[in-house]
Amino acid sequence: RGVLTDKPEEIMTADRVIFPGVGEASTAMQYLKTRKLDVLIQSLSQPVLGICLGMQLLGTHTEENNTKCLGIVPAKVRKIPHTTTDIPRLKVPHVGWNTASHQGTGLFAGVRSDPYFYFVHSYAMESGSHTTAQTTYGIPFSSAVQWKNFFGVQFHPEKSAGVGEQLLNNFINLNK
Repeated sequence: RGVLTDKPEEIMTADRVIFPGVGEASTAMQYLKTRKLDVLIQSLSQPVLGICLGMQLLGTHTEENNTKCLGIVPAKVRKIPHTTTDIPRLKVPHVGWNTASHQGTGLFAGVRSDPYFYFVHSYAMESGSHTTAQTTYGIPFSSAVQWKNFFGVQFHPEKSAGVGEQLLNNFINLNK
C-alpha cells in the first residue's frame, strides 16, 4: 500500500520512497527546503526512486533557473538544445516515446533491449558513471541513474505501458 505524503516521519519509515516530479526545479527545491525535506531525502538509506524532475533534483545543479539541487548523484542537469550539429531544429520539450539503452540489470532486470518509454522534459542529466540507461534526443543523456540506494528515471514509467510496469515492479522488489 502506497502513501502520498510530505511528512518526514512517514518518509523515514517507508520501505521504499518514490520521489515524483512535475514542474520547475527552483520551486520544487524551495518546497523541499521549506519543509526540511532536502536534508531528509539526502539521509535516506532505503531505496529511493526519483521520476522525471525527481531524478533531476537528485543531481548537483540544474540549468533550470540556475538551481542548486540535492547533490546526491554527481551530475549536472542541462537544457536540451534546440539545435545540434545533426538536427537544425529540435523540438523542446522532448515529448513522446523514445528508447532507453540499458544493460538489463537493476531496475531493468527482465526489461527487453532498447525499450520505448514515455518522456516529457526540457532538461536532462548528463551521462556518467551513475548512468544505467541512456537515451539520445539531439544529445545523449542519462535516462536512468543509480547512485548507492538512489535511483532515477527521466521518463515516466507510469505512462510507459508494460515496460514501465516491469521497472516499477523491479523497484518495489529491490533487496527482497
